[in-house]
Amino acid sequence: MGITAAGITKRFRAVGAGKEPFLAVDDVSFTVPKGHLVALLGPSGSGKSTVLRIIAGLERPDSGEIRLEGVPVTDLPAKARGVGFVFQHYALFKHMTVWKNIAFGLEVNGKTRREIRERVEELLELVRLSGYEDRYPSQLSGGQRQRVALARALAPRPRVLLLDEPFGALDAKVRRNLAAQLKKLHDEVRTTSVFVTHDQEEAIEIADEIVVINRGRVEQIGTAEQVYDRPASKFVASFIGNVNVIEGFASGDAVRAGPRGIVLKNVKAPIPEGEVVLLVRPEDVEITDEASDGHMKADITEVRYRGTHYETELDLGGIEIRSVWSKVRGRALSRRPGQGIYIRFARHTMFEAGKGHESLRAQLQSLGYIE
Repeated sequence: MGITAAGITKRFRAVGAGKEPFLAVDDVSFTVPKGHLVALLGPSGSGKSTVLRIIAGLERPDSGEIRLEGVPVTDLPAKARGVGFVFQHYALFKHMTVWKNIAFGLEVNGKTRREIRERVEELLELVRLSGYEDRYPSQLSGGQRQRVALARALAPRPRVLLLDEPFGALDAKVRRNLAAQLKKLHDEVRTTSVFVTHDQEEAIEIADEIVVINRGRVEQIGTAEQVYDRPASKFVASFIGNVNVIEGFASGDAVRAGPRGIVLKNVKAPIPEGEVVLLVRPEDVEITDEASDGHMKADITEVRYRGTHYETELDLGGIEIRSVWSKVRGRALSRRPGQGIYIRFARHTMFEAGKGHESLRAQLQSLGYIE
Protein backbone atom coordinates (compact mmCIF):
# COMPACT_ATOMS: atom_id res chain seq x y z
CA MET A 1 0.00 0.00 0.00
CA GLY A 2 1.29 3.47 -0.89
CA ILE A 3 -0.38 5.60 1.79
CA THR A 4 -2.49 4.58 4.78
CA ALA A 5 -4.30 7.08 6.99
CA ALA A 6 -5.88 5.34 9.98
CA GLY A 7 -8.19 7.15 12.41
CA ILE A 8 -6.64 10.59 11.91
CA THR A 9 -8.04 13.24 14.25
CA LYS A 10 -6.85 16.83 14.60
CA ARG A 11 -8.10 19.69 16.77
CA PHE A 12 -6.93 23.30 16.67
CA ARG A 13 -7.06 25.70 19.59
CA ALA A 14 -9.89 28.18 19.27
CA VAL A 15 -9.14 31.89 19.17
CA GLY A 16 -10.78 33.68 22.09
CA ALA A 17 -11.37 32.91 25.74
CA GLY A 18 -13.82 30.16 26.65
CA LYS A 19 -14.11 28.72 23.14
CA GLU A 20 -13.86 24.99 22.49
CA PRO A 21 -11.04 23.60 20.29
CA PHE A 22 -12.01 23.32 16.63
CA LEU A 23 -12.28 19.74 15.35
CA ALA A 24 -10.76 19.99 11.86
CA VAL A 25 -10.31 16.27 11.12
CA ASP A 26 -12.51 13.65 12.75
CA ASP A 27 -11.40 9.99 12.61
CA VAL A 28 -10.42 10.02 8.92
CA SER A 29 -9.26 6.72 7.40
CA PHE A 30 -8.42 5.81 3.80
CA THR A 31 -5.75 4.06 1.76
CA VAL A 32 -4.01 4.96 -1.48
CA PRO A 33 -2.68 1.98 -3.45
CA LYS A 34 0.89 2.33 -4.63
CA GLY A 35 1.07 4.19 -7.93
CA HIS A 36 -2.50 5.53 -7.72
CA LEU A 37 -3.71 9.13 -7.94
CA VAL A 38 -6.36 9.92 -5.32
CA ALA A 39 -8.32 13.15 -4.81
CA LEU A 40 -9.40 14.57 -1.46
CA LEU A 41 -12.56 16.41 -2.50
CA GLY A 42 -14.69 18.69 -0.38
CA PRO A 43 -15.85 22.28 0.20
CA SER A 44 -13.67 24.97 1.76
CA GLY A 45 -13.06 24.30 5.44
CA SER A 46 -13.86 20.59 5.20
CA GLY A 47 -10.45 19.52 6.56
CA LYS A 48 -8.97 18.11 3.37
CA SER A 49 -5.85 20.32 3.36
CA THR A 50 -5.23 19.50 7.03
CA VAL A 51 -5.30 15.79 6.16
CA LEU A 52 -2.74 16.42 3.40
CA ARG A 53 -0.49 18.38 5.74
CA ILE A 54 -0.65 15.55 8.29
CA ILE A 55 0.44 13.06 5.62
CA ALA A 56 3.32 15.39 4.72
CA GLY A 57 4.38 15.84 8.34
CA LEU A 58 3.60 19.55 8.39
CA GLU A 59 0.92 18.96 11.04
CA ARG A 60 0.88 16.34 13.78
CA PRO A 61 -2.41 14.49 14.45
CA ASP A 62 -3.88 14.28 17.96
CA SER A 63 -4.53 10.61 17.28
CA GLY A 64 -4.27 8.11 14.45
CA GLU A 65 -1.44 6.85 12.27
CA ILE A 66 0.12 7.57 8.88
CA ARG A 67 1.98 4.85 6.98
CA LEU A 68 3.95 5.37 3.78
CA GLU A 69 4.59 2.15 1.85
CA GLY A 70 3.78 0.21 5.00
CA VAL A 71 6.22 2.14 7.24
CA PRO A 72 4.82 4.16 10.21
CA VAL A 73 5.85 7.81 9.77
CA THR A 74 3.52 9.60 12.21
CA ASP A 75 6.43 10.52 14.48
CA LEU A 76 8.87 11.39 11.68
CA PRO A 77 9.55 15.02 10.64
CA ALA A 78 8.53 16.11 7.15
CA LYS A 79 12.08 16.01 5.75
CA ALA A 80 12.46 12.34 6.72
CA ARG A 81 9.30 11.12 4.96
CA GLY A 82 10.42 11.28 1.34
CA VAL A 83 7.40 13.37 0.33
CA GLY A 84 7.12 15.81 -2.56
CA PHE A 85 4.74 18.73 -1.97
CA VAL A 86 3.21 21.10 -4.55
CA PHE A 87 1.46 24.20 -3.21
CA GLN A 88 -1.28 26.30 -4.80
CA HIS A 89 0.94 29.36 -5.18
CA TYR A 90 4.00 27.62 -6.66
CA ALA A 91 6.51 28.63 -3.92
CA LEU A 92 9.28 28.83 -6.51
CA PHE A 93 12.58 30.54 -5.78
CA LYS A 94 12.21 33.83 -7.65
CA HIS A 95 15.95 34.45 -7.92
CA MET A 96 16.59 31.02 -9.49
CA THR A 97 16.13 29.90 -13.09
CA VAL A 98 13.81 27.06 -14.02
CA TRP A 99 16.84 24.75 -14.14
CA LYS A 100 18.05 25.77 -10.68
CA ASN A 101 14.57 25.47 -9.17
CA ILE A 102 14.21 21.90 -10.40
CA ALA A 103 17.79 20.99 -9.45
CA PHE A 104 17.57 22.46 -5.93
CA GLY A 105 16.44 19.29 -4.12
CA LEU A 106 18.96 17.17 -5.99
CA GLU A 107 21.81 19.50 -5.00
CA VAL A 108 20.71 19.43 -1.36
CA ASN A 109 20.75 15.62 -1.50
CA GLY A 110 24.32 15.63 -2.78
CA LYS A 111 23.70 14.26 -6.28
CA THR A 112 26.52 14.49 -8.82
CA ARG A 113 26.46 17.04 -11.64
CA ARG A 114 25.78 14.29 -14.15
CA GLU A 115 22.89 12.89 -12.10
CA ILE A 116 21.43 16.38 -11.71
CA ARG A 117 21.76 17.19 -15.41
CA GLU A 118 20.14 13.93 -16.52
CA ARG A 119 17.26 14.22 -14.03
CA VAL A 120 16.53 17.89 -14.78
CA GLU A 121 16.57 17.27 -18.54
CA GLU A 122 14.23 14.29 -18.06
CA LEU A 123 11.78 16.35 -16.03
CA LEU A 124 11.88 19.35 -18.38
CA GLU A 125 10.84 16.96 -21.14
CA LEU A 126 8.11 15.39 -19.00
CA VAL A 127 6.52 18.74 -18.07
CA ARG A 128 7.00 20.12 -21.58
CA LEU A 129 9.34 22.95 -20.60
CA SER A 130 12.46 22.08 -22.61
CA GLY A 131 13.95 25.35 -23.82
CA TYR A 132 12.72 27.27 -20.76
CA GLU A 133 15.52 26.20 -18.40
CA ASP A 134 17.23 29.63 -18.34
CA ARG A 135 14.08 31.62 -17.63
CA TYR A 136 13.06 32.97 -14.25
CA PRO A 137 9.61 32.43 -12.65
CA SER A 138 8.59 36.01 -13.47
CA GLN A 139 9.07 35.22 -17.17
CA LEU A 140 6.63 32.29 -17.09
CA SER A 141 2.84 31.99 -17.21
CA GLY A 142 0.93 30.65 -14.22
CA GLY A 143 0.54 27.24 -15.80
CA GLN A 144 4.26 27.05 -16.64
CA ARG A 145 5.21 28.02 -13.09
CA GLN A 146 3.04 25.27 -11.68
CA ARG A 147 4.68 22.76 -14.01
CA VAL A 148 8.08 23.87 -12.71
CA ALA A 149 6.81 23.37 -9.15
CA LEU A 150 5.62 19.89 -10.13
CA ALA A 151 8.98 19.02 -11.70
CA ARG A 152 10.84 20.30 -8.64
CA ALA A 153 8.70 18.14 -6.33
CA LEU A 154 9.33 15.06 -8.50
CA ALA A 155 13.07 15.63 -8.92
CA PRO A 156 14.24 13.73 -5.78
CA ARG A 157 11.97 10.78 -6.72
CA PRO A 158 9.72 11.06 -3.64
CA ARG A 159 7.85 8.06 -2.26
CA VAL A 160 4.63 10.04 -2.50
CA LEU A 161 3.55 13.29 -4.16
CA LEU A 162 1.11 15.61 -2.40
CA LEU A 163 -0.63 18.50 -4.17
CA ASP A 164 -2.67 21.12 -2.30
CA GLU A 165 -5.15 22.83 -4.66
CA PRO A 166 -2.40 22.85 -7.33
CA PHE A 167 -4.53 24.62 -9.96
CA GLY A 168 -6.52 26.93 -7.69
CA ALA A 169 -4.65 30.10 -8.73
CA LEU A 170 -5.18 29.52 -12.46
CA ASP A 171 -8.04 30.45 -14.75
CA ALA A 172 -10.54 27.76 -15.77
CA LYS A 173 -9.12 26.91 -19.22
CA VAL A 174 -5.53 26.67 -17.98
CA ARG A 175 -6.69 24.56 -15.05
CA ARG A 176 -8.38 22.04 -17.36
CA ASN A 177 -5.32 21.80 -19.58
CA LEU A 178 -2.96 21.43 -16.63
CA ALA A 179 -5.19 18.83 -14.97
CA ALA A 180 -5.07 16.73 -18.14
CA GLN A 181 -1.28 17.11 -18.23
CA LEU A 182 -1.02 16.03 -14.58
CA LYS A 183 -3.01 12.89 -15.34
CA LYS A 184 -0.78 12.08 -18.30
CA LEU A 185 2.36 12.78 -16.28
CA HIS A 186 1.16 10.58 -13.44
CA ASP A 187 0.44 7.74 -15.84
CA GLU A 188 4.07 7.97 -16.96
CA VAL A 189 5.85 8.26 -13.59
CA ARG A 190 3.31 6.32 -11.44
CA THR A 191 4.24 8.13 -8.24
CA THR A 192 1.70 7.51 -5.47
CA SER A 193 -0.15 10.84 -5.37
CA VAL A 194 -2.82 12.66 -3.39
CA PHE A 195 -4.23 15.99 -4.45
CA VAL A 196 -6.64 18.28 -2.65
CA THR A 197 -9.37 20.04 -4.62
CA HIS A 198 -12.82 21.56 -4.18
CA ASP A 199 -13.44 21.22 -7.93
CA GLN A 200 -15.55 18.12 -8.58
CA GLU A 201 -14.90 18.16 -12.34
CA GLU A 202 -11.17 18.20 -11.70
CA ALA A 203 -11.41 15.24 -9.33
CA ILE A 204 -13.67 13.26 -11.65
CA GLU A 205 -11.40 13.88 -14.64
CA ILE A 206 -8.06 12.77 -13.25
CA ALA A 207 -8.41 10.77 -10.01
CA ASP A 208 -8.30 6.98 -9.84
CA GLU A 209 -10.37 7.26 -6.67
CA ILE A 210 -12.07 10.08 -4.78
CA VAL A 211 -12.27 10.58 -1.01
CA VAL A 212 -15.18 12.96 -0.32
CA ILE A 213 -14.68 14.90 2.92
CA ASN A 214 -17.19 17.11 4.70
CA ARG A 215 -16.84 18.78 8.10
CA GLY A 216 -13.75 16.79 8.89
CA ARG A 217 -15.22 13.36 8.16
CA VAL A 218 -15.09 10.99 5.21
CA GLU A 219 -18.50 10.86 3.50
CA GLN A 220 -17.61 8.37 0.76
CA ILE A 221 -14.66 6.70 -0.94
CA GLY A 222 -14.95 5.40 -4.47
CA THR A 223 -14.32 5.87 -8.16
CA ALA A 224 -15.81 8.84 -9.98
CA GLU A 225 -18.64 6.63 -11.26
CA GLN A 226 -19.41 5.36 -7.76
CA VAL A 227 -19.60 8.73 -6.01
CA TYR A 228 -21.54 10.30 -8.90
CA ASP A 229 -24.01 7.51 -9.70
CA ARG A 230 -24.26 5.84 -6.28
CA PRO A 231 -23.79 8.56 -3.63
CA ALA A 232 -23.66 7.25 -0.06
CA SER A 233 -25.17 10.35 1.57
CA LYS A 234 -27.28 13.42 0.91
CA PHE A 235 -24.14 15.55 1.03
CA VAL A 236 -22.32 13.54 -1.65
CA ALA A 237 -25.37 13.50 -3.91
CA SER A 238 -25.76 17.27 -3.67
CA PHE A 239 -22.05 18.17 -3.78
CA ILE A 240 -20.99 16.02 -6.75
CA GLY A 241 -22.50 17.45 -9.92
CA ASN A 242 -25.72 19.38 -10.43
CA VAL A 243 -28.84 17.95 -8.88
CA ASN A 244 -32.58 18.60 -8.58
CA VAL A 245 -33.66 18.57 -4.92
CA ILE A 246 -37.28 17.43 -4.55
CA GLU A 247 -38.92 17.39 -1.13
CA GLY A 248 -41.64 14.80 -0.69
CA PHE A 249 -43.73 12.83 1.76
CA ALA A 250 -43.76 9.05 1.78
CA SER A 251 -46.94 7.15 2.49
CA GLY A 252 -47.11 3.47 1.75
CA ASP A 253 -45.28 2.88 -1.51
CA ALA A 254 -46.09 6.33 -2.90
CA VAL A 255 -44.16 9.58 -2.68
CA ARG A 256 -46.07 12.85 -3.08
CA ALA A 257 -44.33 16.16 -3.71
CA GLY A 258 -44.89 19.82 -4.54
CA PRO A 259 -47.70 22.21 -3.67
CA ARG A 260 -50.18 20.05 -5.61
CA GLY A 261 -49.11 16.81 -3.94
CA ILE A 262 -48.50 14.98 -7.20
CA VAL A 263 -47.48 11.32 -7.05
CA LEU A 264 -43.93 10.84 -8.34
CA LYS A 265 -44.08 7.86 -10.68
CA ASN A 266 -41.44 5.13 -10.75
CA VAL A 267 -40.35 6.28 -7.30
CA LYS A 268 -40.66 3.87 -4.39
CA ALA A 269 -40.66 5.21 -0.84
CA PRO A 270 -37.72 4.10 1.36
CA ILE A 271 -39.83 4.34 4.52
CA PRO A 272 -43.50 3.57 5.31
CA GLU A 273 -44.26 7.19 6.21
CA GLY A 274 -42.39 10.44 6.65
CA GLU A 275 -40.49 13.25 4.95
CA VAL A 276 -38.02 12.29 2.21
CA VAL A 277 -35.82 14.07 -0.27
CA LEU A 278 -35.35 12.92 -3.85
CA LEU A 279 -32.18 13.90 -5.72
CA VAL A 280 -32.22 13.70 -9.54
CA ARG A 281 -29.41 14.66 -11.90
CA PRO A 282 -30.54 16.95 -14.77
CA GLU A 283 -29.19 14.47 -17.32
CA ASP A 284 -31.35 11.73 -15.75
CA VAL A 285 -34.60 13.59 -16.52
CA GLU A 286 -35.88 11.84 -19.65
CA ILE A 287 -38.27 13.74 -21.93
CA THR A 288 -40.86 12.45 -24.38
CA ASP A 289 -43.87 13.75 -26.33
CA GLU A 290 -46.23 10.92 -25.43
CA ALA A 291 -47.77 9.89 -22.14
CA SER A 292 -47.06 6.35 -20.96
CA ASP A 293 -46.74 4.43 -17.72
CA GLY A 294 -44.09 5.97 -15.53
CA HIS A 295 -44.16 9.39 -17.21
CA MET A 296 -45.40 12.62 -15.64
CA LYS A 297 -46.84 15.73 -17.32
CA ALA A 298 -44.63 18.83 -17.13
CA ASP A 299 -44.47 22.25 -18.77
CA ILE A 300 -41.38 23.94 -20.21
CA THR A 301 -40.74 27.28 -18.54
CA GLU A 302 -37.33 28.21 -19.99
CA VAL A 303 -34.79 26.92 -22.52
CA ARG A 304 -31.16 28.04 -22.40
CA TYR A 305 -28.48 27.28 -24.98
CA ARG A 306 -25.17 26.43 -23.28
CA GLY A 307 -22.95 25.88 -26.31
CA THR A 308 -22.39 22.15 -25.80
CA HIS A 309 -25.98 21.40 -24.72
CA TYR A 310 -29.41 22.81 -23.93
CA GLU A 311 -30.52 23.41 -20.35
CA THR A 312 -34.27 23.40 -19.77
CA GLU A 313 -36.36 24.48 -16.79
CA LEU A 314 -39.58 22.50 -16.24
CA ASP A 315 -42.63 22.87 -14.02
CA LEU A 316 -43.73 19.50 -12.63
CA GLY A 317 -46.88 20.20 -10.64
CA GLY A 318 -45.33 23.28 -9.05
CA ILE A 319 -41.90 21.66 -8.65
CA GLU A 320 -39.00 23.29 -10.49
CA ILE A 321 -37.00 20.68 -12.44
CA ARG A 322 -33.86 21.28 -14.47
CA SER A 323 -33.03 18.96 -17.36
CA VAL A 324 -30.15 18.76 -19.84
CA TRP A 325 -30.55 17.88 -23.52
CA SER A 326 -27.80 17.13 -25.99
CA LYS A 327 -27.35 19.67 -28.77
CA VAL A 328 -28.69 17.23 -31.40
CA ARG A 329 -31.76 16.26 -29.38
CA GLY A 330 -32.45 19.85 -28.40
CA ARG A 331 -32.50 20.98 -32.04
CA ALA A 332 -34.69 18.03 -33.06
CA LEU A 333 -37.28 18.74 -30.36
CA SER A 334 -37.28 22.52 -30.93
CA ARG A 335 -39.04 23.08 -27.63
CA ARG A 336 -40.25 26.48 -26.46
CA PRO A 337 -41.49 27.86 -23.13
CA GLY A 338 -45.15 27.02 -22.51
CA GLN A 339 -45.11 23.67 -24.28
CA GLY A 340 -46.23 20.55 -22.46
CA ILE A 341 -44.14 17.38 -22.39
CA TYR A 342 -43.82 14.18 -20.36
CA ILE A 343 -40.88 13.25 -18.19
CA ARG A 344 -39.56 10.37 -16.12
CA PHE A 345 -36.61 9.98 -13.78
CA ALA A 346 -34.24 7.47 -15.37
CA ARG A 347 -32.18 7.40 -12.17
CA HIS A 348 -32.58 8.97 -8.76
CA THR A 349 -31.36 8.82 -5.17
CA MET A 350 -33.69 9.11 -2.19
CA PHE A 351 -33.01 9.68 1.50
CA GLU A 352 -35.06 10.16 4.61
CA ALA A 353 -35.15 13.84 5.48
CA GLY A 354 -34.06 13.01 9.03
CA LYS A 355 -34.79 16.16 11.02
CA GLY A 356 -37.15 17.36 8.31
CA HIS A 357 -37.10 19.22 5.03
CA GLU A 358 -36.32 22.58 6.59
CA SER A 359 -33.23 21.24 8.35
CA LEU A 360 -31.97 19.55 5.19
CA ARG A 361 -32.66 22.58 3.00
CA ALA A 362 -30.86 24.87 5.48
CA GLN A 363 -27.84 22.56 5.40
CA LEU A 364 -27.73 22.48 1.60
CA GLN A 365 -28.16 26.26 1.42
CA SER A 366 -25.37 26.86 3.95
CA LEU A 367 -23.04 24.79 1.79
CA GLY A 368 -24.06 26.72 -1.33
CA TYR A 369 -25.55 23.81 -3.28
CA ILE A 370 -29.09 25.19 -3.58
CA GLU A 371 -30.45 28.72 -3.44
